[in-house]
Amino acid sequence: MATFAYEVVDPGGRTLKGRTNADTEEQVITQLQQRRYLITKVTRVGSAGSTDLFLKFKKVDLQALVVFSRQFATMINAGVAMSRCLDVLANQAHDPVLKPAIISARQDLLAGSTLTEALSRHPNCFSQLYLSMVRAAEVGGILDSTLNRLAVFLEKEYEIRHKVKAAMMYPMVILVFSLLLTAGLMIFILPKFAEIFVQLGVDLPLPTKILFFISKMLQNYWYVLLFVPPVGWLALRKYNQTTRGRRQLDYIKLKVPVAGPLVLKMAVSRFARTFGTLTNSGVPMMRALGIVAESTGNVILTEAINSAMNAVREGQQISAPLEESGWFPSMVCQMIDIGEETGRLSEMLTKISDFYDTEVDAAIKGLTAMIEPIMIVGLGIMVGFIAISLMTPIFALQHALATGQLGKH
Repeated sequence: MATFAYEVVDPGGRTLKGRTNADTEEQVITQLQQRRYLITKVTRVGSAGSTDLFLKFKKVDLQALVVFSRQFATMINAGVAMSRCLDVLANQAHDPVLKPAIISARQDLLAGSTLTEALSRHPNCFSQLYLSMVRAAEVGGILDSTLNRLAVFLEKEYEIRHKVKAAMMYPMVILVFSLLLTAGLMIFILPKFAEIFVQLGVDLPLPTKILFFISKMLQNYWYVLLFVPPVGWLALRKYNQTTRGRRQLDYIKLKVPVAGPLVLKMAVSRFARTFGTLTNSGVPMMRALGIVAESTGNVILTEAINSAMNAVREGQQISAPLEESGWFPSMVCQMIDIGEETGRLSEMLTKISDFYDTEVDAAIKGLTAMIEPIMIVGLGIMVGFIAISLMTPIFALQHALATGQLGKH
C-alpha cells in the first residue's frame, strides 16, 4: 500500500489538500470521485508501510498536542466548521506524528465518521482520556470548553514531566562523567602501579588486591561494559512485561527511599487531575474511574482504583476503598468524601491536584538538593578507597626501603 497526496475542489468551490493510502492511483481517484470532488492533482509520495511502522512506535509531542487542542477550541468557539478547523490545523502542524493524524482524521470526518471515531484511529496521538472527553463533549455540545480543559490538563502533565527531567539532568551528567573517569583510571592508570608493585615485590593488602583485580577485569574484558547496560535494560523491560514482574517493580517504585514518596505524590496528582477533568466534562463515574485506572501507570494504584470501582457498583462511596488500600493519603480520601457528600467532587479533585502539584514541585527541589551531596559523598568514598588502596603499599614500600628489607624479598 502506498501514500498519495491529492488536491481537489469540493462542491462548494473550496480547494482541499490531503493524503490517503491506497494500492493504486486509480483507487484514490475513485474514492475522491465518490465524494463528488473535482480532482486537480494526485501524486504518489511513498510507501505507507514504513510510515505506519514509524508512527506506530513514535508518540506525539505533548506540547504540540496542547497547541492543537487550544487552537481547535478557539476555532470551534468562533463557529468554524469542524472539517475546516482540521484543515487549518493540519497545515499549521509541524509534529511528524500529529500532522498525518490530523489529515487522516479530517478525511474520516468528511467520510461520515464522528470526531471521536476519527481521532480513535490514532492511539499514538490521542489517549483514552482524550477520546472519552471528546465523546462526552460531542454528546453535550461543549466541544470548545472540553478542548480547553484538555489543553490545561496536558499543560500540567507537560510541566511535571519537564520538571522531573530537568531535575535529573545534572545528576545524570555528573554520574556518567564520574563513571567514565573511574573506568579510564581503572583501565589505563592502575595497571602501571600494579606492574611497579609486582616488580618491587611489595606485599599487597586486601583492598589493593581487590582494586587491581577489578582493574585487570576491566582491562581484559572492557567490551563487556558495552553490553551490560543494554542487556540489563532489556532484561528489566522483559521482566516488567510479566504480570508478577510489573507488580513487583511498581511496588518498589512506591517504596524506594527518597524517590518513592515523589512517585506516589505524582501518581496522586495525576489521579486527581484526570478524575476531576473527566467528571467535570460529563464523563460517567464508572467510565471515568476505568480511564483513571488505566492511566495511573502503576499496577498497585490501578488495583486500588479498581477496588473503588467495585465499591461504586455496590452503591458505596469511592473514598473508603481508596483509604483502605493504604496508598492514598487520608487527606485525599477525606476531601473526596466531602466532594461526594456536597456534590462538588470535581472541584475537590481539582484542589487535590493543585495541592499535590505544589507538593511535587517541593519534592523535586528537595530530591535535587539531596542528590548532589549524596553523589559527592559516593564519589568521595570511591576516590578514598582508590587512594587508600594505592597509598598503603607505597607506605609499605617506603618502610621497606628505610629499614633495608626491600632487598631481602
